[in-house]
Amino acid sequence: MERKIIFSTDEFYHIYNRGTEKRKIFQDISDYQRFLKLLYLLNNTEAVDVREVSEGLPFGEVFNLPRGDQLIDVGAYCPMPNHFHLLVREKTGKGVSAFMLKLLTGYSMYFNKKYDRTGQLFEGTFKAKHLDDDNYLKYNFAYSHLNPIKLIDSDWKEKGISDLATAKEFLANYKYSSYLDYLGVDRPEGRILNKEAFPEYFQNPKEFEDFIDDWLNYQDLEEFPKGYPSGTGNLSGK
Repeated sequence: MERKIIFSTDEFYHIYNRGTEKRKIFQDISDYQRFLKLLYLLNNTEAVDVREVSEGLPFGEVFNLPRGDQLIDVGAYCPMPNHFHLLVREKTGKGVSAFMLKLLTGYSMYFNKKYDRTGQLFEGTFKAKHLDDDNYLKYNFAYSHLNPIKLIDSDWKEKGISDLATAKEFLANYKYSSYLDYLGVDRPEGRILNKEAFPEYFQNPKEFEDFIDDWLNYQDLEEFPKGYPSGTGNLSGK
């Protein structure tokens, strides 16, 4: 299906996609780690043989490898068992499309080889939402980072959080998203992000935590802003 959106330099986008037939695309820790490596290494105007440059390196050291100019700026990311979310800014002309082609192709090749399968891994062309409103853009920092709570409380957005402490503890232990980076945790994969390319909504980790707490206590996350994000309300980690 043809995508209606046209990507433009310096504009912000919510990018997402899921496994074909809602299948799990991340089945163990190494799958999540591979995806994060690709987010870092393939965000590069130069061609990269990921296996060649990262073979034998501990996970954390991959994010010390040098890169050429980046195609996009990444503001947030959150892979889930059967889908993923990215918050990005297009840095160079056609940067989003070029990066996503490399990312989805690279991860599909890795996954199909590892699990001895063939065929399409993702559900068609990746989806994109132009974040052309400041409220939408800031909201995405909550929407993306809070997605993992579905794994322990599938209807929390409609019925509210039943145990706030448990939800926050779960998020703090979900190491595959950029949530910890905004809480001020210093870790190698934090280099995936370029926070400076995004509005400075959070002056410090405490402001980010307060922002997340506000949304955790809000009853209708899917209803605000109205109509956003289109097409993602039915995405589930189940």
